[in-house]
Amino acid sequence: MASADHSRSRTALAAAGILGATGVALGALGAHALKASLLERGMTEVWDTAAKYHLLHAVALLGWAAWRRHGTVAETRAVDWVTRLWVAGAVLFSGSLYWLATGGPRWLGPVTPLGGVALIAGWVLLAKQAFRRDPA
Repeated sequence: MASADHSRSRTALAAAGILGATGVALGALGAHALKASLLERGMTEVWDTAAKYHLLHAVALLGWAAWRRHGTVAETRAVDWVTRLWVAGAVLFSGSLYWLATGGPRWLGPVTPLGGVALIAGWVLLAKQAFRRDPA
């Protein structure tokens, strides 16, 4: 695998680690330190949704990094965007939900679907790899 490709898989792996660590920490925060506040606001489910998508995309990035590291992904510009879209999507989607759940400003509401669109776009680009004529 070329050096640039190796570096890109490391970027995805680092992003997976960061999203995984912060996802576990924020999930625990919501389950323990913020539990009463979230229950009072009726936002426990919102927090749980944020944590679920946060952690799901950390695991997805881990798999993506491994797939890339083993050279089974044809390197295209779209491939680089999977990592970017999943990271941005997790930050926008989950981040806005976390903030809304803790009483953040309501104008954050429209940010959540933008994050969701970024997550979906990342998955579409990933699926597109399966239909490439030269997948490896």
